[in-house]
Amino acid sequence: MNTRQLAKIAKRIGFWALIVLIMVYAVFPFYYAVITSLKPSSDLFRVELWPSNWNFDNYISIFSQTSFLRAIFNSIVVAFSVVFIALLLGITASYALGRVRFRGRSTVLLVILGVSMFPQVAVLSGLFEVIRALNLYNNPAGLILSYTIFTLPFTVWVLTTFMKQLPMELEEAAIMDGATPWITITKVFLPLMWPAMATTGLLAFIAAWNEFLFALTFTLTDAQRTVPVAIALLSGGSAYELPWGPIMAASVVVTVPLVVLVIIFQRRIVSGLTAGAVKG
Repeated sequence: MNTRQLAKIAKRIGFWALIVLIMVYAVFPFYYAVITSLKPSSDLFRVELWPSNWNFDNYISIFSQTSFLRAIFNSIVVAFSVVFIALLLGITASYALGRVRFRGRSTVLLVILGVSMFPQVAVLSGLFEVIRALNLYNNPAGLILSYTIFTLPFTVWVLTTFMKQLPMELEEAAIMDGATPWITITKVFLPLMWPAMATTGLLAFIAAWNEFLFALTFTLTDAQRTVPVAIALLSGGSAYELPWGPIMAASVVVTVPLVVLVIIFQRRIVSGLTAGAVKG
């Protein structure tokens, strides 16, 4: 075996070692949360890679709390509402920005992208005043409004990039058949935009599902809180006890749906994110 073959084998071993390291770094926190959620309180601080005693009391505890179930329902309503509004506005905006020629179109796209660069804490006080002025404080509609503001720019940007790659002949043929712009969007372009819509919709859903700062600031009662805030406010048997078992169980419960969605739509996510990267 010559030096070149040894170097090739060493590179391959190094590559797979790096892949394994990244996998462990990414997956181990979730794995540890799962095994911790299955431990009784007496074994929480015992270090082991596999629980010796399987216990589902932590899951029974969180599902027996009405406030946690209500928080899950609120998160579902808010997340799906944000996805629907972001996709509806994003598709119509992407048609205008991607297919209609007008002066300042590039500037509008840059402004849209620039809005998404502001950190949440920078606009928190101003957005709080807007929410209060609209009488949306402690209301899911206030969360839907604030989440849409931050998810819409990315949605518009990705969908506009995808829209620009669609053949112009499709739109011209639709116009020749007497189709209105709305018919062209819904009947011609929409079936071709599923990869980009799956990508932006899933990312918007994840952002709305996991958001904590706005949910903590714009809600007050358990009946209106979302899952991240409900998990943070889980209390133990006393003021000095942190219920790590129920916290880990709740974290697993709210993470599993996201993992399942990503696995289901992974191919569409990749094709949607790479849309427009290469011009044919």
